[in-house]
Amino acid sequence: MTKIIIQGIQFDEKSSYQKGSKLAPPLIRKALHSGSLNLFAENGITIENDFIKDKGDFEITEYFDIESITKKHIDDKAKVFTLGGDHSITFPIIKAYNKKYHKLDILHIDAHSDLYDNYEGDKYSHACPFARIMENDFAARLVQVGIRTLNTHQAGQAEKFGVEIHQMKNLDLTTISKFENPLYISLDMDAFDPAFSPGVSHHEPGGLSSREVISLIQNIDAEVVGADIVEYNPNRDFQNMTAFLAAKMMKEILVKMM
Repeated sequence: MTKIIIQGIQFDEKSSYQKGSKLAPPLIRKALHSGSLNLFAENGITIENDFIKDKGDFEITEYFDIESITKKHIDDKAKVFTLGGDHSITFPIIKAYNKKYHKLDILHIDAHSDLYDNYEGDKYSHACPFARIMENDFAARLVQVGIRTLNTHQAGQAEKFGVEIHQMKNLDLTTISKFENPLYISLDMDAFDPAFSPGVSHHEPGGLSSREVISLIQNIDAEVVGADIVEYNPNRDFQNMTAFLAAKMMKEILVKMM
Protein backbone atom coordinates (compact mmCIF):
# COMPACT_ATOMS: atom_id res chain seq x y z
CA MET A 1 0.00 0.00 0.00
CA THR A 2 1.28 3.49 -0.91
CA LYS A 3 1.99 5.82 2.00
CA ILE A 4 -0.35 8.78 2.44
CA ILE A 5 0.87 12.00 4.02
CA ILE A 6 -1.58 14.48 5.52
CA GLN A 7 -0.48 18.11 5.49
CA GLY A 8 -2.29 21.14 6.82
CA ILE A 9 -1.74 24.32 4.81
CA GLN A 10 -2.71 27.33 6.91
CA PHE A 11 -3.06 30.01 4.26
CA ASP A 12 -5.93 32.33 3.34
CA GLU A 13 -4.16 35.42 2.02
CA LYS A 14 -5.71 34.93 -1.42
CA SER A 15 -9.30 34.98 -0.13
CA SER A 16 -11.28 37.72 -1.84
CA TYR A 17 -14.17 38.09 0.59
CA GLN A 18 -13.54 36.85 4.14
CA LYS A 19 -10.43 35.48 5.82
CA GLY A 20 -10.55 32.59 8.26
CA SER A 21 -9.91 29.39 6.31
CA LYS A 22 -6.30 29.19 7.53
CA LEU A 23 -7.76 28.31 10.93
CA ALA A 24 -9.43 25.18 9.54
CA PRO A 25 -6.86 22.35 9.55
CA PRO A 26 -6.51 21.83 13.32
CA LEU A 27 -10.26 22.17 13.81
CA ILE A 28 -11.02 19.50 11.21
CA ARG A 29 -8.58 17.20 13.00
CA LYS A 30 -10.20 18.08 16.33
CA ALA A 31 -13.59 17.02 14.97
CA LEU A 32 -12.11 13.85 13.49
CA HIS A 33 -10.59 12.82 16.84
CA SER A 34 -13.31 14.25 19.10
CA GLY A 35 -14.72 10.90 20.14
CA SER A 36 -18.01 11.75 18.44
CA LEU A 37 -16.90 9.79 15.37
CA ASN A 38 -14.88 6.67 14.81
CA LEU A 39 -12.14 6.46 12.21
CA PHE A 40 -13.95 4.08 9.86
CA ALA A 41 -15.29 5.17 6.48
CA GLU A 42 -18.62 3.81 5.30
CA ASN A 43 -16.94 0.96 3.40
CA GLY A 44 -15.73 -0.50 6.68
CA ILE A 45 -12.08 0.52 6.25
CA THR A 46 -10.37 2.55 8.96
CA ILE A 47 -7.98 5.43 8.33
CA GLU A 48 -6.10 4.45 11.49
CA ASN A 49 -3.18 2.55 10.03
CA ASP A 50 0.58 2.80 9.65
CA PHE A 51 0.41 3.88 6.00
CA ILE A 52 -1.20 7.24 6.84
CA LYS A 53 1.20 9.79 8.37
CA ASP A 54 0.04 13.20 9.58
CA LYS A 55 2.83 15.74 9.22
CA GLY A 56 0.82 18.46 10.99
CA ASP A 57 0.18 22.04 9.94
CA PHE A 58 2.34 24.48 8.02
CA GLU A 59 1.69 28.19 8.52
CA ILE A 60 2.49 29.73 5.15
CA THR A 61 3.92 33.21 4.64
CA GLU A 62 5.20 32.79 1.06
CA TYR A 63 2.63 31.43 -1.39
CA PHE A 64 4.94 29.19 -3.41
CA ASP A 65 6.33 27.55 -0.26
CA ILE A 66 3.20 25.39 -0.61
CA GLU A 67 4.73 23.83 -3.74
CA SER A 68 8.03 22.96 -2.04
CA ILE A 69 6.32 21.51 1.05
CA THR A 70 4.08 19.35 -1.14
CA LYS A 71 6.94 18.25 -3.40
CA LYS A 72 8.95 17.15 -0.37
CA HIS A 73 6.08 14.90 0.69
CA ILE A 74 5.52 13.53 -2.83
CA ASP A 75 9.26 12.81 -3.06
CA ASP A 76 8.84 10.70 0.09
CA LYS A 77 7.01 8.24 -2.20
CA ALA A 78 3.66 9.28 -0.81
CA LYS A 79 0.28 10.46 -1.92
CA VAL A 80 -0.62 13.79 -0.30
CA PHE A 81 -3.89 14.76 1.34
CA THR A 82 -4.14 18.48 2.19
CA LEU A 83 -6.32 20.36 4.63
CA GLY A 84 -6.60 24.03 3.60
CA GLY A 85 -6.70 26.92 3.56
CA ASP A 86 -8.32 28.87 0.74
CA HIS A 87 -8.63 27.42 -2.74
CA SER A 88 -5.56 29.22 -4.06
CA ILE A 89 -3.45 26.47 -2.46
CA THR A 90 -4.53 23.96 -5.10
CA PHE A 91 -2.42 25.53 -7.86
CA PRO A 92 1.00 25.18 -6.14
CA ILE A 93 0.00 21.70 -4.94
CA ILE A 94 -0.83 20.61 -8.50
CA LYS A 95 2.35 22.28 -9.73
CA ALA A 96 4.26 19.99 -7.36
CA TYR A 97 2.22 17.00 -8.55
CA ASN A 98 3.09 17.77 -12.18
CA LYS A 99 6.72 16.90 -11.47
CA LYS A 100 5.62 13.27 -10.97
CA TYR A 101 2.25 12.99 -12.74
CA HIS A 102 2.45 14.39 -16.26
CA LYS A 103 -1.05 13.09 -17.06
CA LEU A 104 -3.36 13.94 -14.18
CA ASP A 105 -7.15 14.20 -14.06
CA ILE A 106 -8.83 16.52 -11.55
CA LEU A 107 -12.27 16.21 -9.99
CA HIS A 108 -13.16 19.66 -8.66
CA ILE A 109 -16.26 19.87 -6.43
CA ASP A 110 -17.31 23.47 -5.82
CA ALA A 111 -20.00 26.12 -6.12
CA HIS A 112 -17.53 28.18 -8.19
CA SER A 113 -15.47 27.21 -11.22
CA ASP A 114 -12.45 29.28 -10.05
CA LEU A 115 -11.45 29.90 -13.66
CA TYR A 116 -10.94 33.66 -13.60
CA ASP A 117 -7.89 34.79 -15.54
CA ASN A 118 -7.35 37.16 -12.64
CA TYR A 119 -9.53 38.38 -9.81
CA GLU A 120 -9.21 41.92 -8.49
CA GLY A 121 -5.80 42.08 -10.17
CA ASP A 122 -4.46 38.87 -8.59
CA LYS A 123 -3.72 35.95 -10.92
CA TYR A 124 -3.21 33.70 -7.89
CA SER A 125 -6.49 34.55 -6.15
CA HIS A 126 -8.60 31.72 -4.77
CA ALA A 127 -10.90 32.51 -7.72
CA CYS A 128 -8.17 31.61 -10.26
CA PRO A 129 -6.38 28.31 -9.43
CA PHE A 130 -7.94 26.24 -12.19
CA ALA A 131 -7.13 28.84 -14.85
CA ARG A 132 -3.48 28.60 -13.78
CA ILE A 133 -3.61 24.79 -13.73
CA MET A 134 -5.15 24.51 -17.19
CA GLU A 135 -3.04 27.15 -18.93
CA ASN A 136 0.07 25.29 -17.71
CA ASP A 137 -1.27 21.93 -18.95
CA PHE A 138 -1.06 20.49 -15.45
CA ALA A 139 -4.31 18.53 -15.95
CA ALA A 140 -5.26 16.26 -18.83
CA ARG A 141 -8.90 16.53 -17.81
CA LEU A 142 -10.73 18.84 -15.41
CA VAL A 143 -14.23 17.84 -14.28
CA GLN A 144 -16.15 20.36 -12.18
CA VAL A 145 -19.24 19.36 -10.18
CA GLY A 146 -21.70 21.52 -8.26
CA ILE A 147 -21.07 24.77 -10.11
CA ARG A 148 -23.86 27.35 -9.72
CA THR A 149 -22.15 30.72 -10.23
CA LEU A 150 -20.89 30.48 -13.81
CA ASN A 151 -20.57 33.90 -15.47
CA THR A 152 -19.72 34.84 -19.05
CA HIS A 153 -15.99 35.16 -18.47
CA GLN A 154 -15.64 31.83 -16.69
CA ALA A 155 -17.85 30.07 -19.26
CA GLY A 156 -15.47 31.35 -21.92
CA GLN A 157 -12.49 30.13 -19.93
CA ALA A 158 -14.11 26.70 -19.56
CA GLU A 159 -14.61 26.48 -23.32
CA LYS A 160 -11.05 27.65 -23.96
CA PHE A 161 -9.55 25.00 -21.68
CA GLY A 162 -12.01 22.20 -22.48
CA VAL A 163 -13.35 21.97 -18.93
CA GLU A 164 -16.21 19.51 -18.31
CA ILE A 165 -18.72 21.31 -16.08
CA HIS A 166 -21.66 19.64 -14.32
CA GLN A 167 -23.77 22.55 -13.10
CA MET A 168 -26.32 22.25 -10.29
CA LYS A 169 -29.15 23.48 -12.53
CA ASN A 170 -29.15 20.20 -14.47
CA LEU A 171 -26.97 17.94 -12.37
CA ASP A 172 -26.92 14.23 -13.12
CA LEU A 173 -24.10 12.56 -11.22
CA THR A 174 -24.50 9.36 -13.26
CA THR A 175 -23.11 11.18 -16.32
CA ILE A 176 -19.67 11.63 -14.76
CA SER A 177 -17.67 9.08 -16.68
CA LYS A 178 -14.70 7.01 -15.60
CA PHE A 179 -11.35 8.76 -15.21
CA GLU A 180 -8.56 7.35 -17.33
CA ASN A 181 -5.56 8.93 -15.58
CA PRO A 182 -4.43 9.21 -11.96
CA LEU A 183 -6.98 11.43 -10.20
CA TYR A 184 -6.69 14.39 -7.85
CA ILE A 185 -9.80 15.49 -5.90
CA SER A 186 -10.29 19.10 -4.81
CA LEU A 187 -13.27 19.63 -2.53
CA ASP A 188 -14.37 23.16 -1.70
CA MET A 189 -16.72 23.11 1.29
CA ASP A 190 -19.01 25.66 -0.36
CA ALA A 191 -19.93 22.99 -2.91
CA PHE A 192 -22.39 21.83 -0.28
CA ASP A 193 -25.62 23.69 0.22
CA PRO A 194 -25.20 26.11 3.17
CA ALA A 195 -27.75 24.02 5.10
CA PHE A 196 -25.11 21.27 5.29
CA SER A 197 -22.00 23.48 5.38
CA PRO A 198 -22.62 26.89 6.99
CA GLY A 199 -18.95 27.45 7.82
CA VAL A 200 -17.81 28.92 4.50
CA SER A 201 -17.09 32.46 3.38
CA HIS A 202 -19.36 32.30 0.34
CA HIS A 203 -22.89 31.03 1.07
CA GLU A 204 -24.30 29.89 -2.26
CA PRO A 205 -27.79 28.33 -1.95
CA GLY A 206 -28.92 25.45 -4.12
CA GLY A 207 -25.90 23.25 -3.53
CA LEU A 208 -25.03 19.61 -3.13
CA SER A 209 -26.19 17.50 -0.21
CA SER A 210 -23.68 15.70 1.95
CA ARG A 211 -24.99 12.36 0.66
CA GLU A 212 -24.56 13.41 -2.98
CA VAL A 213 -20.89 14.27 -2.44
CA ILE A 214 -20.24 11.14 -0.37
CA SER A 215 -21.80 9.00 -3.11
CA LEU A 216 -19.79 10.80 -5.80
CA ILE A 217 -16.55 10.06 -3.94
CA GLN A 218 -17.48 6.46 -3.16
CA ASN A 219 -18.32 5.71 -6.80
CA ILE A 220 -15.07 7.02 -8.26
CA ASP A 221 -13.39 4.40 -10.44
CA ALA A 222 -9.81 5.61 -10.63
CA GLU A 223 -6.55 5.68 -8.73
CA VAL A 224 -6.83 8.70 -6.42
CA VAL A 225 -3.30 10.04 -5.95
CA GLY A 226 -4.02 13.22 -4.02
CA ALA A 227 -6.73 15.46 -2.64
CA ASP A 228 -7.51 18.62 -0.76
CA ILE A 229 -10.37 19.98 1.33
CA VAL A 230 -10.48 23.77 1.26
CA GLU A 231 -12.48 26.88 2.15
CA TYR A 232 -13.82 25.78 5.54
CA ASN A 233 -14.07 29.04 7.49
CA PRO A 234 -14.52 28.33 11.22
CA ASN A 235 -15.49 31.95 11.84
CA ARG A 236 -18.75 31.26 9.98
CA ASP A 237 -19.55 27.81 11.35
CA PHE A 238 -22.56 26.79 13.46
CA GLN A 239 -22.01 24.25 16.25
CA ASN A 240 -19.01 22.86 14.32
CA MET A 241 -21.32 21.40 11.64
CA THR A 242 -18.88 22.13 8.83
CA ALA A 243 -15.87 20.83 10.76
CA PHE A 244 -17.62 17.50 11.28
CA LEU A 245 -18.70 17.34 7.63
CA ALA A 246 -15.11 18.05 6.53
CA ALA A 247 -13.89 15.29 8.87
CA LYS A 248 -16.43 12.89 7.37
CA MET A 249 -15.29 13.77 3.85
CA MET A 250 -11.67 13.42 4.93
CA LYS A 251 -12.31 9.79 5.90
CA GLU A 252 -14.17 8.97 2.69
CA ILE A 253 -11.47 10.52 0.49
CA LEU A 254 -8.57 8.96 2.41
CA VAL A 255 -9.94 5.44 1.97
CA LYS A 256 -10.26 6.08 -1.79
CA MET A 257 -6.55 6.99 -1.79
CA MET A 258 -5.55 3.75 -0.05
